[in-house]
Order: sequence, then C-alpha cells, then structure tokens
Amino acid sequence: MRRDTEIHMRGGVITERESDYCTIRTRVPAGVVTPAQLRGIAGIAEKYGSPYVHLTTRQTVELPRMNPENLAEIAREMAENDTPIGSERDEVVNIISCPGNERCVFANVDSISLAREIDRRLFGREMPVKVRIAISGCPNACTSPMLNEIGVIGRTEPIRIPGLCTGCGTCMQYCKEGAIAIKGGVSVLDPSKCVQCGTCVRSCPFHLLKSTGPHFLIVVGGRRGRHPAIGRELITVRDPNLAALVVEKVVQWVYRRAWSGRLLSEQLDDIQFEKFREEIRSQIPVEEPELPGEDQSR
Repeated sequence: MRRDTEIHMRGGVITERESDYCTIRTRVPAGVVTPAQLRGIAGIAEKYGSPYVHLTTRQTVELPRMNPENLAEIAREMAENDTPIGSERDEVVNIISCPGNERCVFANVDSISLAREIDRRLFGREMPVKVRIAISGCPNACTSPMLNEIGVIGRTEPIRIPGLCTGCGTCMQYCKEGAIAIKGGVSVLDPSKCVQCGTCVRSCPFHLLKSTGPHFLIVVGGRRGRHPAIGRELITVRDPNLAALVVEKVVQWVYRRAWSGRLLSEQLDDIQFEKFREEIRSQIPVEEPELPGEDQSR
C-alpha cells in the first residue's frame, strides 16, 4: 500500500496551473458519500477558502485553490470526515461504480459492494502505471469499464425452456441488440448478437424466460484519452469474492510486469497478457451454472 510520505507528495494532492495553490482529491469508493460527509467536505472547503468543489469523472470530490501550507490540517480533517486524500498518480486510483442492483432496474449485480471490497484491498497501491478500475452492473456499461485498465461488467445469460414460450414477442421488442426473433410461435435467441444484459428475462410478462444467474466479466487494458482502446476479456466468474480476487491478481501482475512511462494498454503484448490469461483461467475455479430443467435450448 501507499508509503507514509509527505502529504504534498501524495497522489491526491495536485499542483494547480497557478502553482501557489493545489487541488485536493478525495477518496470516495464507488462515488458514495453520506449527507454528513458532504456537509463535512463543504465545511472544510469553506474553512480553507475553496470557492467551490469539483465532482470528477472518477466519482471523487476535489477541493481546488487550497494553500499547501494548510495541507496537514486539511488532511487530518478530511480523514476524520472519512473522505481522506485520494490518488491520482501511478497508483490504484478511486474505484468507480454504477448504482448496481440496489437501485438500477437494468443491473445484474451489486456493483457498489464489489467496488468497496476492491477499494479495501487495493486503493492507493503504488504501481508502475496508473490503474483505473470501473464496475458496471450490466452491459449498458455506464461507467465505461471497457475503457479502464480493469473493468468489471455484470451480466446474465438468458435461456429458453422448450414448451413454455407463448410467442408474445415482448422480449423481442425489448431487445436492443436484435438478437431475438419469433419463429414458429416461439422466441429464438441468436447468441452471437446477445450481450447477456438480461433485459429479455426481466421483460417476459409471464416470467417464462430464465437465466443462468448473474456473473462478472473482467476485462483488462482499456483506456480513454486521445487514443481510446477497448479492454481485452480476461475471465468470467460468478462469485463476487472471486471477482475481487481476480482484480487483485491483475493488479499484482501489473505491479510485477509493467513498465513505467507507458499506458498499460500499450504494453499488454510485451508483458504477455495471453499467458497471464491462461494462468488465471487455470487457477480460478469455474462454477458451472445451475440450469432450470433438464432440457435447455437457446
């Protein structure tokens, strides 16, 4: 984890364009703060002269125009508020998450709890490259997990049990991928078009469509910026604890193998991502889904 260095050297302390001031970035796992924490942040901002606070793309809160001479006091008060100084440099930075199945009708998994667990294990760890981790509860990918160094996507695979479908076509109307057609009075799924979002399962008015249950697709090596790149699929797991473990293993691998000065996406082949993927898949137990009934077909 992060060494106990001088406060002004922490990744969450950012020198501003006018170098007499700095911006302080907070640690806010999954972008979730309580009303009390928000009041605390506002109080600190007002006390030390920040004209406003900035909500970042990584779901943190920044306090701009801070006087570096006050950093020790600000850091202490932010820690007491449970919104301590965050990360921004070559570290594991703030883990972001969508609302997940706690609130979102499209979500397949509890993304916030997973983000908090990953934060507990990995936040602030010093790395050769910046590591951004994003979790999305479904393939709508509101947090852009495919464009982060590590992304986690909650999915669910739909299945159709012969003899149950009424052919009403509701699932076909709701499918955004055009993966479903009504043939011979029943719905037929084209697996090559399906993104495993689970919308068709939830849309069935008779609750006849089933699924294999939620799972987590983990991708590695995405990036935003001036030259965006899509992350590569690493592995799919069903247990959130396994998902957190895999993310931890990815971070350990990057720490051991990656070089500084290059984005992770630019060196995946050089650090033998394909070999790492084979190793992960041999180490992580694959849990077979429980399918309802004995005769399944898509």
